[in-house]
Amino acid sequence: MLRYWLIALCAVGVATDAAEPPPWSVFLAGVAEEAVAGGVSRDVVDAAFDGLEPDPRVLGFDRKQPEFVQTTAQYLVARVTKGRIESARKHYAAERATLEAVGERYGVDAPFIVAFWGVESSFGRYQGKYSIIRSVATLAHDRRRSAFFRSELLQALRILDEGHVPPEQFVGGWAGAMGQNQFMPSSFRRYAQDFDGDGRKDIWQNRGDVWASIAFYLAEHGWRQGKPWGYVSNHPDGFDFTSVARQDEVTRCRAERSLSAAASAAEWRRLGFELPEGAPVLRLVKPEAGVTETYFAAANFETILRYNCANKYAISVGLLADAVEP
Repeated sequence: MLRYWLIALCAVGVATDAAEPPPWSVFLAGVAEEAVAGGVSRDVVDAAFDGLEPDPRVLGFDRKQPEFVQTTAQYLVARVTKGRIESARKHYAAERATLEAVGERYGVDAPFIVAFWGVESSFGRYQGKYSIIRSVATLAHDRRRSAFFRSELLQALRILDEGHVPPEQFVGGWAGAMGQNQFMPSSFRRYAQDFDGDGRKDIWQNRGDVWASIAFYLAEHGWRQGKPWGYVSNHPDGFDFTSVARQDEVTRCRAERSLSAAASAAEWRRLGFELPEGAPVLRLVKPEAGVTETYFAAANFETILRYNCANKYAISVGLLADAVEP
């Protein structure tokens, strides 16, 4: 690690082109200094950065995320499958007592806990095999979202320092999401729960901790227990979305820009949509060209977006939750 400190000292006061990232070694040196200054053990940082190199695969995945390149139909076919629905029902039946206990503690509907678990990691089977430190460092070094991922890298180092997971098991998805509920490092430190009270927040192996962490995250972001996520409806011939587009400014999640202005179910029915009596105020998800089905967002839809800011993702979670209890 001595080379990191020497490089960092040499780099002080040297101007760099904002369009180009600094050399990898200079970047790591700066993060190491910041982490140690923030209280992370130097031994932990040294071990994490020893021999670390960027992962070019990560940048390729970052440019081709499925939420952006797949249609809604393609996205849903790949995620709300018959097999996943069957697995969700089996897990729910087998673990219903614990799932409902978690749901009651945090005020979140148990079928949605199962749905998030299923969509995020296929019920814990696919947690990812990418080094969290390497992936997040690669994205932090890249200029597209460097500030966000630099913060995530610092949080990841703190997780190692706190001993929640051994370094060799600190793996996850290509973008740094980890565990059976695929929390980013910052979300782990804010929302991960020790449901069984064993002193560790183990979202990799402990299902109780996984489910409680999902539930607490949703509760903290305004989940309304017993309320719908949204509805599936028809697409009236000749309907023009621009006539109902929202006019207010969206600052929280870019996906909300493609939700319509809010209107009552009665108003939507007058426009030709088929919705049940008693449905709440809803927003229409902007339909894609050529579709025959449309999706309406209720209040919990926007809470789902806080977990993953993509309308296709929110729809997939809602549909899977609906299918848990046929």
